Amino acid sequence: MDTAASRPSIAVLIPCYNEEITVAKVVRDFARELPEAVIYVYDNNSTDRTAALAREAGAVVQPESRQGKGNVVRQMFRDIEADCYLMVDGDDTYPASAARDLCDPILAGEADMTVGDRLSNGTYAEQNKRAFHGFGNDLVRVMIKWIYGYAFDDVMTGYRAFSRAFVKTFPVLSEGFQIETELSIHAVDRRWRILDVPIVYRDRPAESHSKLSTVSDGIKVLHTIGTLFKNYRPLKFFTLVSLAFLLLGLIAGIPVVMEFLRTGLVPRIPTTILAASLVFLCGLSLATGLVLDSVAKVDRKQWELSVLREEEHDHR
Repeated sequence: MDTAASRPSIAVLIPCYNEEITVAKVVRDFARELPEAVIYVYDNNSTDRTAALAREAGAVVQPESRQGKGNVVRQMFRDIEADCYLMVDGDDTYPASAARDLCDPILAGEADMTVGDRLSNGTYAEQNKRAFHGFGNDLVRVMIKWIYGYAFDDVMTGYRAFSRAFVKTFPVLSEGFQIETELSIHAVDRRWRILDVPIVYRDRPAESHSKLSTVSDGIKVLHTIGTLFKNYRPLKFFTLVSLAFLLLGLIAGIPVVMEFLRTGLVPRIPTTILAASLVFLCGLSLATGLVLDSVAKVDRKQWELSVLREEEHDHR
């Protein structure tokens, strides 16, 4: 007999900061599309009526004092227990009608992360009024494709669903809007099953304002990509660094070697020292990459065991 206790649970996660114009509609829309779900709004120090309006609309409202979307997501993932986690922004740009399409593959065990893809059908390009956001998304996609070999349709989307094992074994490091990039890279590096789901995007209402800074947050996203590249793929990262040192060493050293072969003299001592130092740094970088690659493999083994424990918990 099918009872409420035996059915898979869905948690809708809505991180919010000053979204009083849209949050109530978002809560009501997702409650209509997913009546069995519990809707959580985490209020991130809003100075308007976001929390009150979300609570009136039927959401479970929790405060998060540490500013930044990454901090909010970290606390949500720690606090909330569910079989499927659907994360969406509170700005009413993502359609609640796509909620089932994102959640069903998770609940069916066909995917570990589904991604609400705004780009494939062209609606983001039509609706988005913020300069360079599309360019930034494309740049991050190209970098992830080059580093990890996986081509996302949309990296920066805030509309995603996750399995319980994904959420409970995901170490959130980001503090702000880098969280989407971190989620994407983690999913690719750990070989989670990823499914892109095309959605219809709409821009914010005229009275609502984005909290994303194109330049400063864009720099943070690029820094996050570099940091995760170093942490997840240290051998590849430090091999590239060592090749850069080797190239510089050859540029500085080849003229010195040619001069020595021609005259038997080494007249440019500072250049010789510089070239030797660069080649030494090349070897040091490669050795660093080899050591950290061993550390990363041990960490990956420990992470795999933690995933196994979470999946056993899910089966029970």
